[in-house]
Amino acid sequence: IYSTTLIFFIFFSVGFFFEDLIVSLFKNLFNIDLRTIIARMIQQLIEQTRDLSYFGLMKFIFLNNVQSSLYGVIFGIFFSIFPLIAIIFNGYLLGFVGLMSVKAEGLLILWKILPHGIFELPAIFISLGLGIRLGVHFLTKEKIPFKTLLINSLKVFILIIVPLLVIAAFIEASLIFLGS
Repeated sequence: IYSTTLIFFIFFSVGFFFEDLIVSLFKNLFNIDLRTIIARMIQQLIEQTRDLSYFGLMKFIFLNNVQSSLYGVIFGIFFSIFPLIAIIFNGYLLGFVGLMSVKAEGLLILWKILPHGIFELPAIFISLGLGIRLGVHFLTKEKIPFKTLLINSLKVFILIIVPLLVIAAFIEASLIFLGS
């Protein structure tokens, strides 16, 4: 969990402070326009949620976050590759979006984004941390059987992660409806 948090904030910082460098790097190395790709992703998300009611939006946010978190735990079994990619991508994406928001609205806009992150980010960090732990289990000398570790991870998912995501979805949907 600590590792996922550290990786997230490193890539958040990269997205926030070195966005121009990363965009140039992707353009020069891979001929990929990262800004356009991220803008399309955000536009797609806006279109999917445009006409949703408050509860529809809350459900959409919750299910999206639960799915991502569950994938982080389950797909972590495969050598932790999915959780590592997910934490790097999400960290960078949030840093990038944070920077674009600050450029458009000013620094105070970050205070509007922060409230839902108080619950959502720990849930994501825990789920991806559990996925990484499952993925590296075979490389460690841990005496806990894998099956026990998997069952315990799923219990944490149900008892801790899901409730955190319910709260986060409630806050995020409320902030979106109050802001519109």
